[in-house]
Formats: sequence, structure tokens, C-alpha cells
Amino acid sequence: MEMMGMAIENLTLANPFITTVALIAVSSIVLVLLLAMSFPNGGKKLSVSCEGPTVPKVPGLPLLGNLLQLKEKKPYKTFTKWSEIYGPIYSIELGSSHMIVLNNSDVVKEAMVTRFSSISTRKLSNALTILTNDKCMVAMSDYNEFHKTVKRYILTKLLGSNAQKRNRAIRETMLENVVDCLYAHMKSSPLEAVNFREIFESELFGLALKQAIGRDVLSLYVEELGTTLTRKDLLHILVWDMMKGAIEVDWRDFFPYLKWVPNNMVETNIRKLDFRRNAVMKALIKEHKEQNTGGKEMNSYLDFLLSEADTMTITETQLAMLLWEPIIESSDTTLISTEWALFELSKQPERQERLYQEIQTVCGQDMVTEDHLSQLPYLSAVFHETLRKHSPVPIIPIRYVHENTQIGGYHIPAGTEIIVNLYGCNRDENQWENPDEWIPERFLDNKYDPHDLYKTMAFGAGKRVCAGALQAMLISCTSIGRLVQQFEWRLQAGQEEDIDTVGLTTHKLHPLHAIIKPRRQLN
Repeated sequence: MEMMGMAIENLTLANPFITTVALIAVSSIVLVLLLAMSFPNGGKKLSVSCEGPTVPKVPGLPLLGNLLQLKEKKPYKTFTKWSEIYGPIYSIELGSSHMIVLNNSDVVKEAMVTRFSSISTRKLSNALTILTNDKCMVAMSDYNEFHKTVKRYILTKLLGSNAQKRNRAIRETMLENVVDCLYAHMKSSPLEAVNFREIFESELFGLALKQAIGRDVLSLYVEELGTTLTRKDLLHILVWDMMKGAIEVDWRDFFPYLKWVPNNMVETNIRKLDFRRNAVMKALIKEHKEQNTGGKEMNSYLDFLLSEADTMTITETQLAMLLWEPIIESSDTTLISTEWALFELSKQPERQERLYQEIQTVCGQDMVTEDHLSQLPYLSAVFHETLRKHSPVPIIPIRYVHENTQIGGYHIPAGTEIIVNLYGCNRDENQWENPDEWIPERFLDNKYDPHDLYKTMAFGAGKRVCAGALQAMLISCTSIGRLVQQFEWRLQAGQEEDIDTVGLTTHKLHPLHAIIKPRRQLN
């Protein structure tokens, strides 16, 4: 579940406007210096303690730090290159923000598990502060009583093992719908490539709505917007627009002492997206209440939240945020791993055939179900290797060090921000042989526990481990297995190198268009 929260936060480090940021900063140097003199802590570097060796530092420019060196839109690649020079842990400065970048699984686990109590606070950009209603999300909240309470709620009703058993029928219906859509495409356009993302994303959104409010929504009248929205409009407002909004870079985030300088264009756009999202969520809640006045059985997550609202004393806006979170997270993150897995299998027919033969051996004439997953080690390997190479979250959301601590033997002073570069961890040649290649067989090695969802840390680790890991695995693995069982997949000519991604995420830039062929004769 926190995977999408991670993805949203990570987007703020994307650099489409980084050159503009630098130019603005350069033109404001004199002003910054004057301001730094006007505030007690302004312009001062974090103190260096003698409690241990200091972290190696990537050289940068005065005031700007390393901003100009991160002009590439995928800074996690730059971070990985720097790790080859400065080691698995080093420091950078982005404007007045002092950050430690971790690029090795050992130091990452130390930070996320051993040193968790010192590094449990989130650091949000201005855009995310608005879009999360000041951390009113399980994935983006600080580790406090609110976080513990709402995480327990979402595990109880949606994402825990018992909840997954209750919601299994919804997942099975979703997959049947996907298969039916693919067969319909085969009948109508047998020689044309199918847009897998268009089908799968739509069905995931339907699943998310059913789990959250108890039903799919084909249209919705939103009073605050004065219009009736289609299902696709809802997907745009609740999912796509939110992801785009999180990409917005407010240069004031890099220079806190210039927070007072107006930046109306960015903030107005974010607040507009926030207003539309909240208007839709309130309309969904209102309609749900009206439809359930007759004493109908209540089984959705919204019903559960409403029953707990008095105990939690949450506001209407907080209720809308807590309901929106599982919708966006269920709608997007599983799509990334499933689409990339099918891309890689379409690209490598010999590995696709190996997976198909494993499924035939285990399932015979029966369709793959969640009950078969424990008997399909190669399918599990395909899933985990996809998470390793195409993790939905190349960089874990920034955390804030609120007390002096140590990581990797280095002293980390309070006030430091921590960046976990999962992309670098999963490209570490000391741990992964040929890390740039997609090789599922590596996860058949006995050193990997087949039941360990966190071997690539794609779901985080420690107390903030992603609550949605089990659901993501169940949906993605079952979908991959079923779709390979029923169809042969191959890429269109020239698509083999179509591996561009959106911004900082690993979301595939261009949807997977594949030529599919049914393995059994169509009725």
C-alpha cells in the first residue's frame, strides 16, 4: 500500500524545472545571503559532531549545492553513478537541504529497521503537503498514533490476510474481466496489437472502487463541480491528475528561507487538483450514505471508516483522504509490475515458455488461481525479478532524522534528510550479477526465501513496510500466470527497446501493445 505513497513522494525529485530552479536561485543569491543573516539558523550548515566519522560529500556549488548536477530527469541513476565514486553512503545538498543518500541494501536495512526510531518522520514537499492534507495518509504520515490506528484499520478491512480472503471474489472477477476483454479483442481484431494497459488499468480501478465503497461507479454527479463525471473522468481526477500534480516542482522547497516569495502558478494548480479530488470523494461518500439508508448490509472500507469515525474524531476531509488512499494505490502500483513482467516475457519467448510449462505441470486443464501460487516458483521468480529491475519506487520517500544517529558507521546529525535509492540497491554489482539484465532464474537460488516479499525491498522494510504487499503479489502473480496460461505474448517489431519511463518513476512511458494469440481455440 505504501508503494504508491512512495511513488508520489519520489516524483517530487524529478527535475523538469531544475535548470529554472538554479537560475532563479542564482539571481537571488544576494537576497538569500541577507535573509540568512536575518534568521538565527539561516544559511548555517548542519553541525558536524565528533561522535563518529562524517559521511563522504559530493562536491557542489555554494548555495545551490548539487542541484545543477541533477539536471537528468531520473536522479536515481545519477545517485547510482555517484555511489561508484563515493561509496554506498554519501551526502549531497539541494539548495539548503542536507541529504544522505543510501545505495546499498545493508545500510538501507540499518536505516529502516535498526535506526527506525531516529528516522521515522516524513519530509514532504509543498505539493505533497497539499495533496496529502498534511500527511493524512497511511503511507505518508509520520509514525505516530494516527499512523498506527489507520494502518490497523486498512489492514483489518482491506489489506491484511483475512481481508484478502474476504475480497478474493473481487480479484477473481477483475481477472475474468481482463481475460474476457482480451478474447473480445482477439475476435474483433485478431491481427492488431492489444493495449494491455488500457484494459488492465480500467479493471484495477474497478477493483479499487469495489473494495473502497462496495461497488464500481459508471458515472457520478459531483455537485461542487456542477457536472456528471464518467468512470474515465473519475480515473483521471483520482489517479492520473494526482500523479501529475505530485511532479510539480516548487523551487521554494529547495530554499526554505524564500517560502514567502509567491509562486502562484504551481500552488494554484495543485490546489485546483486537490479541490477536484476532494469534491469527487465527498460526492462518492454522500451517494454511498444515501444508498445505504435502507439498512443494507455494509461491507466496504467506507462503511468501516464511517463506523469508526466517531471514535477517531476525524474530519470530513480526513475521511475523504483515508478513503481515497486505497483507491489510488490499488489502481496504479500493481499495474507497473504486471505490465513490465508481460513486457519482459514477450521479449524473451524462451522464458515465457518455461513459465507456461510450469503452469501446465501444476495446473493441467485448470485455470491458475491464488491457491496455485505456492507451487509455482518460476512465476514467483518472474514477479520478484520484475520488482528488482522495474521497482515501482526507485527512491523511497524522504525521511527526516530527528535525533543524532549512526548509519554504516557514520555519524548522521539531527536535521539531515535521508534518501533511499532502491534503484541503486537493486543495481549493486556486489549483490546482483549482471544487474541490468532481467533474469528470473536468479530468484530460484536457495539463498532467497520464496515467501519473502521484501527481498528487493520494493515494499520497504521495518515498521513502515508496505501494507499492500500481499495484495500486490496476489493480483500481479495470478494475473501474470493466468495471462501466460491462456495467451502467447509477443512484442510488435521495434518495441524491444521501448523502456522509457515516466519522470522519476518506473511507470512505463508507452503502454504495452502486444500481439496475443490464444493457446486454446476460441469458442
